[in-house]
Amino acid sequence: MATKLWAIGLIAICTFLSGFAQVFFKLGSMHLSLNVVSLVTNYNIYIGIILYNLSFVLLLFAFKHGELSVLYPVMGLSYVWVAIFSYFLLHELITFQKIGGIAIILVGITFLGIGSTK
Repeated sequence: MATKLWAIGLIAICTFLSGFAQVFFKLGSMHLSLNVVSLVTNYNIYIGIILYNLSFVLLLFAFKHGELSVLYPVMGLSYVWVAIFSYFLLHELITFQKIGGIAIILVGITFLGIGSTK
C-alpha cells in the first residue's frame, strides 16, 4: 500500500494537536490539587483531553490510508511542537541540545518521507 501524501499531512496535523494538548495538560497540572473541585473546574485539562482525542481520531483515519512504517515516525513532530509551544506559551528555554534533537527529528522524518516515494 502506497502512503498517500494527504495522510502524512493529516499525521502532521495530529502532531500539532497532540503537542498543543500537552501544553494544556501542563497548564492544568499547575493548578491541580488533590480535591474533586480542583479537577472538575480545571478547564485546561478538558481542553487537553478534547485536543488529544481529536488527534487520535484523525490519526486512525490517516493510518487507514498509509503505511504504518511511514506514518508513525512522523508523530515525532509532536516533540518539535511541544518544544515550540513550551517556549512561547510556558516561557521554557530552548537549549542547543533541544535544537539539535529537533534537527535530528526533522532530518529523520525527511528521510522517511523520501524513502516512501520510491
